Amino acid sequence: MTVATALPTELSTGTWAIDPSHSEAAFTVRHAGISKVRGTVAITDGAVTVSDAGASVTATLDPATVSTGDANRDGHLKSGDFFDVEKFGQWTFASTEVRQDGGDWVVVGDLTIHGVTRSVELATEFNGVAVDPFGNTRAGFESSVTISRKDFDLTWNAALEAGGVLVSDKVVITLDVSVIKQA
Repeated sequence: MTVATALPTELSTGTWAIDPSHSEAAFTVRHAGISKVRGTVAITDGAVTVSDAGASVTATLDPATVSTGDANRDGHLKSGDFFDVEKFGQWTFASTEVRQDGGDWVVVGDLTIHGVTRSVELATEFNGVAVDPFGNTRAGFESSVTISRKDFDLTWNAALEAGGVLVSDKVVITLDVSVIKQA
């Protein structure tokens, strides 16, 4: 875990727990080469830990919660053709580096999906700190990354009559995360 420059002064040292009810992991993938399918996967746990030495980020996601707005598609995504949630019941992220890049942040870490771990770089925007009406000090972040399904052994596909494939290899993942400062 390293930080190239100082963290935002509003982000005090300590542990900031991810608030699953105010956080979301969303994805977009091209379908049949002509449209996009969007969906979400629940972030169930995680934290941002800040110390004088830098910061680290961890997160756990539950692929069994995948939701695209279509029950049949969601069932297929949960099956062995895609996420195989019976065998791979959680996805994880653990940062290896947090650095500033201009006005934004880059969070580098190990993303594990479908039992495969790859290093990814999340372009991250710090949205500030606020105290909610219940006295909780919160911080907000937005992140995004584009991954290859093949890199995570998610290779199911179907050929199209006109050429091409049903599901794009490229998947855009966006995160909107709210964290709460722990006592």
